Amino acid sequence: MTTRGRPTGEQCNSIVRQQRVIRSGLVSFFILSLVAVDPVLAQDSIVCDAEGLPDMISGFFQITTALGIMGLVVVWQADSLVEMFTMNIEQKKSLKQHKRTAMKSAVILVILGPLYTVTGSAMGLPLAECVDLVPW
Repeated sequence: MTTRGRPTGEQCNSIVRQQRVIRSGLVSFFILSLVAVDPVLAQDSIVCDAEGLPDMISGFFQITTALGIMGLVVVWQADSLVEMFTMNIEQKKSLKQHKRTAMKSAVILVILGPLYTVTGSAMGLPLAECVDLVPW
């Protein structure tokens, strides 16, 4: 219970504990990121130096993007077919929502590779310099 909008002692203790956990988590994350990133920066060209690995990563990304787009087409057509035979308004709304979700997923899938390539090369990430993640 609060008195005049003020938290009780128990609520204050809970808030203080939450703030300590968040603060210690952030400090731990910061220290871990400093320790973990340093060895990775020293090995910045391992992926690029590996024989055939950049082409394999690019091919895998192109295949998964193509499969995702084909999946969108299949889901879109199936939902459209089921929507024609559905009489219930709630089911039609659900199918339209499913089609929208599938479209959003496909757009994200197509945009993700080029976005990583552009931002990765601007940030100087080694993977973005030797691996082509643009699906077309």
